[in-house]
Amino acid sequence: MQSKNKFRLLTIGLIFLVTLSSFTLIGGHHDIEPKEGRKIVNIVNFIRLLEPRDARITQDVLYQTVVSQVEIMKKYRLPGTFLLQYDALMDPRYQKLLSTLPKGSFEIGAWWELPQPLIEKAGIKWRGKYSWDWHSDVGFSVGYSPAEREKIIDVYFADFKKIFGYYPKSVASWVIDAHSLNYMYDKYKIVASANCKDQVGTDGFTLWGGYWNQAYYPSRVNAYMPAQHAEKQLPVPVFRLLGSDPIRQYADGSTVTTLEPVYSHAGGNLQWINWFFQTFSNDPSLGFNYTQAGQENSFTWDAMKKGLEIQMPIIAQLKEQGKVKVETMAQSGQWFKKTYKVTPATTFTVTKDLGNSDKKTIWYNSRFYRINLLWENSSLRITDIHLFNETVPDKYLNAVTTTNQSFFYTLPVVDGFLWGKAGNPAGLMFMYNAAGQEQAIKGGNPIFTNPGKSTAHISWPVQNGSFEIDLKEKSVVVKFKGKSLTSWFLDFNATNRNDLPITGIQTDHTDYLFENHPYQLKAIKGSFEKPSNGSVFRIKPQADALMLKMTDQ
Repeated sequence: MQSKNKFRLLTIGLIFLVTLSSFTLIGGHHDIEPKEGRKIVNIVNFIRLLEPRDARITQDVLYQTVVSQVEIMKKYRLPGTFLLQYDALMDPRYQKLLSTLPKGSFEIGAWWELPQPLIEKAGIKWRGKYSWDWHSDVGFSVGYSPAEREKIIDVYFADFKKIFGYYPKSVASWVIDAHSLNYMYDKYKIVASANCKDQVGTDGFTLWGGYWNQAYYPSRVNAYMPAQHAEKQLPVPVFRLLGSDPIRQYADGSTVTTLEPVYSHAGGNLQWINWFFQTFSNDPSLGFNYTQAGQENSFTWDAMKKGLEIQMPIIAQLKEQGKVKVETMAQSGQWFKKTYKVTPATTFTVTKDLGNSDKKTIWYNSRFYRINLLWENSSLRITDIHLFNETVPDKYLNAVTTTNQSFFYTLPVVDGFLWGKAGNPAGLMFMYNAAGQEQAIKGGNPIFTNPGKSTAHISWPVQNGSFEIDLKEKSVVVKFKGKSLTSWFLDFNATNRNDLPITGIQTDHTDYLFENHPYQLKAIKGSFEKPSNGSVFRIKPQADALMLKMTDQ
């Protein structure tokens, strides 16, 4: 009898282990939903067939890089997305490799760089120097007319379906124009897209002032501009690529401080990686938080190996702990569309910076604007405000770029990077008048909370009280609570004043004109003035409170 019971218990134990193992396969159902807002990690690798910029990087090297990426993701049981440039799509080796990946755990989609075989099959003359040319006017959709874009899309999607039996659900690139995204959704029903992080001029691409990180529904006429109304939006979430450092990447928009594993100061650095995932997974976030891991194969396995070997086990551990959700881009796109009818309000916060730095920050986005607050040396500066307007078309809705550069903007109100310089960034500084001397307000550590689905609250303790700041979907409210803080105000300083789009300063608003579009920063409570200290403008409170309207409509 005892031997039978032992056998029965052993059998039950084996069944339990088998059941448990079935739930711990890649993409299994053991994932735990994070309690305080979903923290999404997409591991996305982009695949090119060739790399003409370096003769040492052969097609075999590029292929073996992808093989190694697959192996390390399988090793740590991490799902992810592989996006194929057209010439790689047509290569039998990649077809065979990717076709064997478990469906549901891995996704195959489109990387929207346009090589010679795709362009010529669409009946268009190739203008590139190599069979893949990375310049905006040759290798990207913005270099082709709307009619040509549709032909190119039709060729890619038809061949993709011949190979894999379905149309791609995810299409990403450094830049994609609105006409192309509309066509891909209307005809082929894509569910997710992605574009480059915010940057200025890197590799010829400028994307500046958009929905910072996370994801948004774009305007039907502007792939970079979040829409304000459901009827004006393209219902395909656009995710922001590369995992930007929320402090350093903005401070120098022309360099790269991201999760990309090839950068030894960032995504290839153990200290930075630990810090990034600590703040990403543990610091407060409104709505959800997002980052993209992975790398294009052009960098080769030797360059990315160290960084990925650090990152993958960390991501796997956070996944097992229920702190992050690791999924394919299409799965994230489907979740986003199910969860949000319009672009949500989100935040990315940092309560403790890297190393000995005392910097802290919050990025807030809504479908109407974005704003960044940065604490440094105990002082507070609003480094960035950009407004969004769904009626402003992108430059390439109907036109093409004729240079090797492309430009995507929103409506700048405060731009710490472009209107400042190293060591003297632009921004709205929290100031006060102390015995006739104007100086920066000093305070303690800010506390970030989320009192509602679209409101982020900051409590910043200072002398004799605290500033209570509410970042709302359409407004920013600043109140001082405590004993009177003599004559506090916000001063806007900028060094690159030739770049300022300000056209006038009135009592209740400041006028702007950018890319032929007029707009305002309006004070619902408080007032504007031109001070005598050399600042561009000053915003003064009314009864210890400010309320700024953050819409362009």
